[in-house]
Amino acid sequence: MDANPFVGLIYHWIGGLAAASFYLPFKRVKGWAWETYWLIAGVFSWILAPIVLAALLVPDLWSVLSATSGRTLALVYFWGVMWGVGGLTFGLSMRYLGIALGYALALGLCTAFGTLVPPLFSGELARVTHDRALQIVVLGVGVCLIGIVFSGMAGVSKERELTQEHKREVISEFNFVKGLIVATFAGVMSACFAYGLAAGKPIGDSAAAHLAAGGRSALWQNLPVLVVVLLGGFTTNFIWCVVLNARNRTGHQYARAEGNAPLAANYALSASAGVIWYLQFFFYSMGQTKMGKYDFSSWTLHMASIILFSTLWGIMLHEWAGTSRRTRVLVALGIFTLIFSTVVVGYGNYVGAHSAAAH
Repeated sequence: MDANPFVGLIYHWIGGLAAASFYLPFKRVKGWAWETYWLIAGVFSWILAPIVLAALLVPDLWSVLSATSGRTLALVYFWGVMWGVGGLTFGLSMRYLGIALGYALALGLCTAFGTLVPPLFSGELARVTHDRALQIVVLGVGVCLIGIVFSGMAGVSKERELTQEHKREVISEFNFVKGLIVATFAGVMSACFAYGLAAGKPIGDSAAAHLAAGGRSALWQNLPVLVVVLLGGFTTNFIWCVVLNARNRTGHQYARAEGNAPLAANYALSASAGVIWYLQFFFYSMGQTKMGKYDFSSWTLHMASIILFSTLWGIMLHEWAGTSRRTRVLVALGIFTLIFSTVVVGYGNYVGAHSAAAH
């Protein structure tokens, strides 16, 4: 498939918007504990949506997966399980810190580990000293991390300025210390998703061959990889949510919500949150196919887009109301730097694509 980094950038932005928005339907769920609505959303985001869309868009999906070596499938699944641990605590980070600060802290570490570790182990980063395109891409990653630092500084500044009462008006379970610990762990473990995608490259290559044989676009070649990675993530989340259901005696909520909460609405809201969550990687997988030989930078573009849109959601939801001018300036710097970083990374991939075409 011909590389087109700027089209890929648009796909990554759409995916980032979906990722930053998925938690919003949860705010309207009533009478359910976190573990209940999280598991219902997980069934849709990690099982149903990946399988249905991959089966519709990739011919012979099951043939592609069954022809894959057991070692590859096991490795992809393993990284999915590890990512699932991060995904669990990622949801908790937003409960304790809010959308803006929770995303910024967790995804900062996730960006660094998820972007740089795969090419480091593959030896790809070793070419940075003599490859101009790669230098630009790595510069863009660095700019992204600076933007994340600005976003994190804004969150810390907000935490110092607002009273506990004001914070809890906006974020009912606000707890900075607990949220910081959870977000750090979530960020490191969530990077395992990028490792799963890298390990699943043989699956994507096989799917690309099937798509070409069927006259279909290679845009969908990574959807089968998502099926395996997300199955691993579902495993972790399913076990933990069931444990919490048993410990907190909330298992009955699947059949009967607390109080007068409408059960059908809870299912619909949780399902919509799950599907919106999956769409982030649906568009991510499309964007990755357009990025050219340095497609590892897709992880940076995805993370930057998520933090950008989550910060904007935080502004719209008044999470930054009552903060000082200094804090608002930091928020603005974070937004500007993150947008600039995606442009730099996109340009680096553009240079790399044209360099490859010239040779």
